[in-house]
Amino acid sequence: MLAAIDGAYATPRERLKAVFGGLAQQSELIARYGCPRGSLCTELDKRADGPGITAELMRVPVDWAARQFQAMGRADGRDLAVEAVARYQGTALLANAFRDPNLMDREAVRFAQWIDSL
Repeated sequence: MLAAIDGAYATPRERLKAVFGGLAQQSELIARYGCPRGSLCTELDKRADGPGITAELMRVPVDWAARQFQAMGRADGRDLAVEAVARYQGTALLANAFRDPNLMDREAVRFAQWIDSL
C-alpha cells in the first residue's frame, strides 16, 4: 500500500493524508474486525521470543511516515510519525471496540487537518 501511495501522490503531505484516507475507506471492516496490522502485532507479541517481528511490523509504517515528515522539512519527523501511527492505531481500536466506523471517518478528516497545519 505504501509503495502504491508513493507512486500515486507527488508530495509527502498528500501521501500522509492518502494513507489515513485509504484506511478510513475500510472503516466498516476496521470497525468490525479491527486493524489487521494491530491485531497481528497483538497476536505475535504473545510469543516468547521478544519484540522482533512485532516491532518490525510497526517499524515499517513509522519509518515510512518519518520519511514523509522529514521530506516536509520537519526535524521532528520521527516523533510526528509515531504520533501519526498511534492516532491511526488508537482510532482503529476504538472504532472496533465501539463498532463505530464513523470514528475512522471523522479522524481521517481531523488527521488531514493536522497534516495541513504542520
